[in-house]
Amino acid sequence: MLSNRRSTVVRALLVGVALVAWLAIGSLGGMAQGKLSQVQTNDAAAFLPSSAESTRTAEESKAFVDTPTLPALVVLEPADGSDVSPEQLEAVQSWAAGVPDEALPAGNEGTWSDYLVGEPAVVPSEDGEALLVAFSLDAEKAEELLADEAGVTDSFVLALRASLEESLGATATSAGELGLHAWVTGPAGFVADLVTAFGGIDGVLLLVALGAVLLILVLVYRSPFLPFVVIFTAVFALCLAGLVIYHLAKNGTLVLNGQSQGILSILVVGASVDYALLLVARYREELGRVEHPATAMRRALRACVEPITASAGTVIAGVLCLLLSDLGSVRSLGPVAAIGIASALLGALTLLPAILLIGGRRSRFLFWPRAPRPHTPTTEHDAALDPAAGHGLWAQLARFVGRRARLVWIVTALALCLGAAFLPTFKASGTNQVDLFLTDVDAVAGEEVLVEHFPAGAVQPVIVIVDEADAAAVTEAAEGVDGVSSVAPYTGAPGGAPDPDAPAIVVDGRVRLDVVTEASSDSQAAVAVVEDLRTVVHAESPTAVVGGAAAETLDTQVASEQDLRTIVPVVLLVIGLILMMLLRSVVAAALLLAANVLSFAAALGVAALVFNHILDFPGADPVVPLYAFVFLVALGVDYSIFLMTRVREESAAVGTRAGVIRALTVTGGVITSAGVVLATTFAALGIIPLLFLAQIAFIVAFGVLLDTLVVRSLLVPALVHDLDRRTWWPSALSRPQSAPREVSVADLE
Repeated sequence: MLSNRRSTVVRALLVGVALVAWLAIGSLGGMAQGKLSQVQTNDAAAFLPSSAESTRTAEESKAFVDTPTLPALVVLEPADGSDVSPEQLEAVQSWAAGVPDEALPAGNEGTWSDYLVGEPAVVPSEDGEALLVAFSLDAEKAEELLADEAGVTDSFVLALRASLEESLGATATSAGELGLHAWVTGPAGFVADLVTAFGGIDGVLLLVALGAVLLILVLVYRSPFLPFVVIFTAVFALCLAGLVIYHLAKNGTLVLNGQSQGILSILVVGASVDYALLLVARYREELGRVEHPATAMRRALRACVEPITASAGTVIAGVLCLLLSDLGSVRSLGPVAAIGIASALLGALTLLPAILLIGGRRSRFLFWPRAPRPHTPTTEHDAALDPAAGHGLWAQLARFVGRRARLVWIVTALALCLGAAFLPTFKASGTNQVDLFLTDVDAVAGEEVLVEHFPAGAVQPVIVIVDEADAAAVTEAAEGVDGVSSVAPYTGAPGGAPDPDAPAIVVDGRVRLDVVTEASSDSQAAVAVVEDLRTVVHAESPTAVVGGAAAETLDTQVASEQDLRTIVPVVLLVIGLILMMLLRSVVAAALLLAANVLSFAAALGVAALVFNHILDFPGADPVVPLYAFVFLVALGVDYSIFLMTRVREESAAVGTRAGVIRALTVTGGVITSAGVVLATTFAALGIIPLLFLAQIAFIVAFGVLLDTLVVRSLLVPALVHDLDRRTWWPSALSRPQSAPREVSVADLE
């Protein structure tokens, strides 16, 4: 009696400590989660390795300018399509001259002149139909935060748009009395619109994902309490991840960008719910066998810790392989995602059991109105074979797979191969910056007007830094490259000196050449010009370096393609080794890995068809297939791990073929629910109007459903059934003398 009372007190104390600890985490982590956007870095140049040619060019070019700048460009065009009138030009010049003296947003002291370099320049187009106003932000100060924790760049762009509307009545949609439409574009405009797009990550994305998951959980559990228990676990796990990542990013230990933050939210919610579904399902099963909920939870944890930990470990190991990337944006996602998965694991194994046991002996109330009660099997035979002998959907499917195992896996594999056949049509060679947004944004519309009336490549020319002695030869060679509009030495004035006799600036025997391309610097056409330019420039001067915005894009794409070739084999090797250790079998590990790689190929092939012919996407960034591979293979293996650990457990009792039938019956519902939940959470990324995230959302969501409904439900069970005990080679289960008595499909019926 005393022992039981002591156990009850200890158990209550542990539950209380766990709940208090997680409440503290939720309190601190909730605030940190809301401030993650303040520690983001979304500058593509900041993610390039120091060895990249564009990075070396940027570093060397700092010596040629007093202050690096970030251009914010205002393009104005008469609403009636006529030439710009003198009155319109005078009004714009007056407005532009007054912008530096405008006060900073409320709560800040000073004016915009504190962040601007030089005077704004108003330039009429050669055709007389547009005006360009160029503002230059101090590039270093542009990375600072204002008093309201908003970034300088996006605050300045928002201030420009508000000032244009208030002073000139000019916006993208209205012309006012002056008769001008106006757009804010250029590098600063695109940064501001990206910040706005990623702004949905903090609230809208999370609410959509949690709302969709809650609806699914209500359908799964048919209980008013359990869905909220699982949702609370996911939210608190996200708070823990946000707390850790915020402080690491704030201290510069890791780099966080908008893409990583969006993926983090989805990954933590999806993984937390997946692990919770598995644990709750086993807990419910044990509640049907024992009286006390604490005993049931102890048995459920004993059975679930290995597969859940292995699943989390597989994903963590997979995403940490991203640390091998040359790109800071890709490399940073590894630890961000790993922290998220670790938080989900801790939440599922500590907070969730504590909540489920909060009622002590009466904890079954959380399952109301379908609270499980202990039952006693009538015979040993029923205990061994039930529920595989039942008449439920998964029992019938499992028996079908058992009867037609070879036919099932052959047909399933051929169907996946058919989808994979379209993999070569997946276009991942990069996209134009204007294609990044899926909705109409000011920066994109302004870019189109800018290109129509002004030299497209003049805003951000290609920068060539070369020895002074080679400058003439390099200039001549560069002028001969297709797509190059002009080449001029840098004299301290933007775009080169207007006077051809002005002397070039020389720094340590080196000069800078500004190469204006016919195509906009953020286009793939300009990227192709940079490739040709580097070839001819290096031929004339091996020590020359070629950089600029288009060169940064090229270097990013080259690094992404190299990452794909490097990281994919490492991910396969790491996950393969984990599977071998978990299942104690080379054959089972190889089988699961091959099945999931085939599933990934099919998902990417189907995505190519959808992107090319239905959604009409312009292409994809090279990093898209890499992210898709890491997440799909790591997460896809999860469901096979959940299945195969149960198959191994059952095989030890009734043999492999009967074991796989029983395991599929028992885990079918919960794993399918987990897959649907994870697919739904990743699909929620599609609400962020950015091409990259929409593509990741579709590929991962579709791929997870494919893994859940086809690979785990049909392909893997059929292959294991066909291979029988050979599946477990070289473990003891593969040897005839160690195998238990086999139960046939006929016995189950």
